[in-house]
Amino acid sequence: MSDWTPSSWRTRTILQQPTYPDLAKLANVEAELKKFPPLVFAAEARSLHQQLAKVSAGEAFLLQGGDCAESFNDFNAPKIRDTFKTLLQMAIVLTFSGNCPIVKVARMAGQYAKPRSEDLETRDGVSLPTYRGDIINGFNFTEDERVPDPANLITAYHHSSSTLNLLRAFAQGGLADLHEVNRWNLDFVANSPVSEKYHEVAHKIQEALSFMEVCGLTALNTPTIRETELFTSHEALLLNYEEALTRKDTLTGLWYDCSAHMVWIGERTRHLDHAHVEFFRGINNPIGVKVGPTIKPDELIKLIDALNPLNTPGRLTLITRMGADKIGSVLPELVAKVKQEGRHVVWSSDPMHGNTIKAANGYKTRNFDSILSEIEQFFAVHRAESSYAGGIHLEMTGLNVTECTGGAHIISESDLAQRYQTQCDPRLNQNQVLEMAFRICDTLKTARADYLAQ
Repeated sequence: MSDWTPSSWRTRTILQQPTYPDLAKLANVEAELKKFPPLVFAAEARSLHQQLAKVSAGEAFLLQGGDCAESFNDFNAPKIRDTFKTLLQMAIVLTFSGNCPIVKVARMAGQYAKPRSEDLETRDGVSLPTYRGDIINGFNFTEDERVPDPANLITAYHHSSSTLNLLRAFAQGGLADLHEVNRWNLDFVANSPVSEKYHEVAHKIQEALSFMEVCGLTALNTPTIRETELFTSHEALLLNYEEALTRKDTLTGLWYDCSAHMVWIGERTRHLDHAHVEFFRGINNPIGVKVGPTIKPDELIKLIDALNPLNTPGRLTLITRMGADKIGSVLPELVAKVKQEGRHVVWSSDPMHGNTIKAANGYKTRNFDSILSEIEQFFAVHRAESSYAGGIHLEMTGLNVTECTGGAHIISESDLAQRYQTQCDPRLNQNQVLEMAFRICDTLKTARADYLAQ
């Protein structure tokens, strides 16, 4: 790594970047960010790395989820709280069913940049720069808002800092009490149109918690009952921002991107000789890379070796985003190749991006059944290849939005207009994502039992 520096990515080709009209202002903002305190600490990133190593070994499971793209305008405590609560509700169901620790990683406190298919958006004959996330430009279709503004990097930093502070308070201040979390799940089950399917799991969890109380293990004397550990993550798309928050750890002398505990490379920017792979190969955070249906097995091995040359367990998460209609034909060959070559990775399923469609009324949406199908096929492929399906990665919210169709409450395409609030891609709402957790709990249980029995 002697040839790597936090800025060496600047010598490489880079995609999915804004064109800033004022480069002097951008340089000043970057210099200012370099003086700011880190958002996370290297020791926290190492803790996540250790936990992901357990996932890689089949001893834990990764739950990663949150907004498609965080918004400055929607930045508020209730929204952060509701997504935090929903992640915990999912985690307790998966912990009980899978009989293993759940590593919880939120797409929060930094998910402000988004790759886009086109550089320009055209409406009524007017073309403006595409919206690329609040860290870059504004959502409203006006010339002033769509001009990339370096000052947004500073705003993103402060919003991320505030979000992290609140998440840490929630995690340690009592909101994560397992008794409360399961009470929320009991309320969900009671109000679900298909409650009989989930009643048994929720009540078994309640019985287990009651038994622990009888044995003297309560929230008052057992921190693991009232507290939790939650890590943050985002796609590290805007490397100007990531470089400015990359610091050398005083204990180890290693470089860490201190904008989040975990960062990932998107499907559109994972080219071996491009800037994002160059930047990622030098940071020591646990990292991820999105893997779509076009990648070939040999190409994947080269990518793994570039990003994890020491083959360290927990260092690299492969986040597959295939589509329900492609995963069954594409993923087996990739899993078999990685296993054959002896590479240590965490396999996680992003069942969202490959299942995006356009509804008849023009809304971009995703169907619950297609999302569930991709997750189930993901598990089936790994079982067939004697590999470990290590996680799921969801675009979700704790709000009652109507952006994805289907689920027990049967959201239709005609319902999308009621509460379609996303600024980029459609998210599962609270009811849908909790239903997803209950629906896959048996799949997780069976998959872990089969893997451990090998």
